[in-house]
Amino acid sequence: MAAGSSSNVNENIPVFEYKDINTKPFHVGSFRTAWLEKLKPIYYSYEEKYEETEDADFAKEMGIAPETLDELKAICSVDTLRCQAEDEPLDTNVVPPDPTLQTLIQRKKKQDYKGTLRIDKISRVDHYQDELESLAVGKRPEDPVDLVPEGEIILSINVLYPAIFERFKYVRPHMTLQMLGSHSLVDLRDAICCISDLQVFGEFSNTPDMAPDFISKDHFKSAFFYFEGVFYNDMRHPECQDMSETTIDWAKTRDFPTFHKAKMEDTRFYDLKVKVGYPYLFCHQGDCEHVVIITDIRSEVIFCHPY
Repeated sequence: MAAGSSSNVNENIPVFEYKDINTKPFHVGSFRTAWLEKLKPIYYSYEEKYEETEDADFAKEMGIAPETLDELKAICSVDTLRCQAEDEPLDTNVVPPDPTLQTLIQRKKKQDYKGTLRIDKISRVDHYQDELESLAVGKRPEDPVDLVPEGEIILSINVLYPAIFERFKYVRPHMTLQMLGSHSLVDLRDAICCISDLQVFGEFSNTPDMAPDFISKDHFKSAFFYFEGVFYNDMRHPECQDMSETTIDWAKTRDFPTFHKAKMEDTRFYDLKVKVGYPYLFCHQGDCEHVVIITDIRSEVIFCHPY
């Protein structure tokens, strides 16, 4: 993330408003455009290049002869570092019991220390979720439709526990999500899982074992996000209500800036003007409020997020 105080800095490039806390507001779509203007297509294109073409481009960029490049490839090859046969792969996690190399001594101490730790996961669900995420990292999807489009913007978003959970109010995010710039706000709204949406209401004394026909999320579908003076309401269903109207009318009678509203389903992240690191609001189920913080916005670069 860029930082600076020059007056001619592009307003759509994020710079710190408060150092190491949050940036000044900038337009997400314009930020993507600025990135694509600076980046060469080879940095975000999925098109695979032949090895010969890559070698020729590298030799040209470094100003060396092809023969010199071939010699460097032979000298710096991983095969020259191999200590045992290919059919006997070396386990890099195993450290000799009595190492003499200082780096191995420190690594051995760290491994022994980690062996004494007991890290309890919050729940078995979280444990399995972590495992599923690790299985997907760095793997190319079988269906090309699932590939992240070239030149996309990726937003990392923390959704905190609602304020009624005092224990977790300032401790950790409820969930961390990664959204694309082309996603709409309803994609984020549907991805947020909150226990308030899972509540059931009604009289079940006579049939306590019967599964309910619907949960709160099916009945009370209204919700809104608040970003930089704009309320984005979920109006996808006929029964949805404008939850922001009361707040906007109240603000008009006080000394507050003018608030605006828009439809959540018609707004993509590219359309937003936001601050990175700044707390925003998601409200649903009437009064269940979540703090939403965009912690990072970056361009999709093949070296960082290959798939």
